Amino acid sequence: MDWGLDGRVVVVTGAGRGIGRTIAERFVQEGAVVVALDVDARAVADFTEAGGAAGTVCDVRDPTSVRSAIDGVNERFGGLDVVVNNAGVLVEGQVEDLDDEAWQRCFDVNVAGVFRVCRAAIPHLKRSPHGRIVNAASFAAIVPSVGSAAYAASKAAVVQFTRVLAGELGPWGVTANSYAPGMVPTSMNHYAELPDDARSQLLDTLTLRRWGDAAEVADLVLFLASDASRYITGTLVDVSGGKLATQVPGRAYERAAGQSA
Repeated sequence: MDWGLDGRVVVVTGAGRGIGRTIAERFVQEGAVVVALDVDARAVADFTEAGGAAGTVCDVRDPTSVRSAIDGVNERFGGLDVVVNNAGVLVEGQVEDLDDEAWQRCFDVNVAGVFRVCRAAIPHLKRSPHGRIVNAASFAAIVPSVGSAAYAASKAAVVQFTRVLAGELGPWGVTANSYAPGMVPTSMNHYAELPDDARSQLLDTLTLRRWGDAAEVADLVLFLASDASRYITGTLVDVSGGKLATQVPGRAYERAAGQSA
């Protein structure tokens, strides 16, 4: 499918690996001018060497680093059309055991990082006829897990922040949406490394009983970045394989197995 993104200038944060890398690569395939931002210099170099348009080392915790990276994109490519805030960290721990540093690090990357990138990008996006902001939330923003207080709260904050952005940027036709990936195995969550019984227990909660794929998340991001989504803003889109579709999705699989026996 042609999303009409040829020539659009796109920034993807946290693009060095995982879902962010896949998203950046898909934009490249669609003909977009992609700038990959990541705190890891080696990961940035890997992206550009693999055929990515450009890469810049950027720490979303540092306002100066963010401003320099975003303004540099505008100066080099003459504008900015799409920002995908994918950079994030996972902090786990029971509330009584969490220390202030871990809590602050989670919010500094997952929430303040999104804020800093958007703040720097907004003046450029207002000048674009195709301005788009797409922010990574998480299924944890909808239904949190025990031990995910910092992460879930940070991602819920991203959802509300995105809705405010949508309201503020509506007069310029700039849309802002967030997306909530479900169980996509990455080096951050280690789903693929779980024991068989633990994996089975998690998969039993999904209507589509399989792990998600980063490419399926990228498909949604491309749509939200395209003109096809021009009348969609302020939303949170769930891309979790139907985790909330029914209470016990495994019953359908038991029935289907019985019918095929």
